Amino acid sequence: MGESKINIRSKNIDGAEISWFAPICNGDDEILGAHSMDHKSSWDNASKVLLAADKLGYRNILCPSSYQVGQDTMTFASAVAPLTNNINLLAAIRCGEVHPPMLARAIATLDHILKGRLTINIISSNLPGTDLSSAERYQRSREVIQILKQAWTQDEIDFSGDFYNIKLPTDPVKPYQQNGGPLLYFGGYSPAGVDLCAEHCDVYLMWPETEKKLEELMTTMSNKAAEYNRTVDFGLRIHVIVRETEQEAKAAAKKLMSKVDGNVEHGKEIRERALDAKSLGVSRQANMRDSSDDDGFVEPLLWTGIGRARSGCGAALVGTPEQILEKIQRYMDLGIRSFIFSGYPHLEECELFAKMVLPHLKTISLPEEQGRIPKEMPLTPLAGGVRK
Repeated sequence: MGESKINIRSKNIDGAEISWFAPICNGDDEILGAHSMDHKSSWDNASKVLLAADKLGYRNILCPSSYQVGQDTMTFASAVAPLTNNINLLAAIRCGEVHPPMLARAIATLDHILKGRLTINIISSNLPGTDLSSAERYQRSREVIQILKQAWTQDEIDFSGDFYNIKLPTDPVKPYQQNGGPLLYFGGYSPAGVDLCAEHCDVYLMWPETEKKLEELMTTMSNKAAEYNRTVDFGLRIHVIVRETEQEAKAAAKKLMSKVDGNVEHGKEIRERALDAKSLGVSRQANMRDSSDDDGFVEPLLWTGIGRARSGCGAALVGTPEQILEKIQRYMDLGIRSFIFSGYPHLEECELFAKMVLPHLKTISLPEEQGRIPKEMPLTPLAGGVRK
């Protein structure tokens, strides 16, 4: 790929954060387009996936946010947190849904329950039933983040902006994590989104694209972050279908789409359920699909067929354990240090990936690596601090 201009925060880390996905927003099935009662996004089903990922050695798990039948993100995360032992939780927050000081309080509560195993995915799409411009949504997110950072690093929130004007003490909202609070993960492709991540966030999450396109995105982000004298880490959110043979993997992919193939309108209806179905990121996924070959592959192992029946992340790695490992290593060589995998159905694919691929990867926790989790109980009001 030539000389890279990508600059990453965790360039000296030998390993990667390997994460899974909690299907809490009506997004689990054995065959896409054929809703099974067995895969509802109920507490029992969704928590079973998360607890399995914890037991199997995944280091983080994305708990998404969407106005669909299923589990509310923070409620679900808080309920499952004390049942976990090792895994971090990546809780998605849709900026603007909750008054920022109360959001900070909820985050601090959850961070203490998890003893620092909390990470935050910043979402800037419209709130259900509203329609703000992209610029307004990113400005609101910027203000939420600035308030959270004041809450985590100062004795007082003192903020005046377009959406919020707040002056409050920060004792009620101090998190368990130190040195800046929980890491902020962010995904967005517009110039305003890239700028927001470069200035304030810690991990830039990308959806699957060709390696060349990923390198371009990472270079753009690196350059923008440098304007703020910062670096960020890079993450990839992608599906995976791994089997002992390539033939078996491709057969599993074909089976997954068997109810959608030949029914274009059904796939479109499924894709457009999400609130972000018309975002720039979704359009990039559609453009990638249009560039794929007759079998849906846009480059070796990267299969775009899955995007015909879902919004958002629209491609999967399809292959043998050896092929998947080689591809992950190529991504790591590019500079990616965080991976959020998923598959259908989520529990079974979580177990297959953990059996075939995960043991061959050196996994890390980004909050641990970046010194966010204190080695001793912090002197916060909810931990070792003096009660006032």
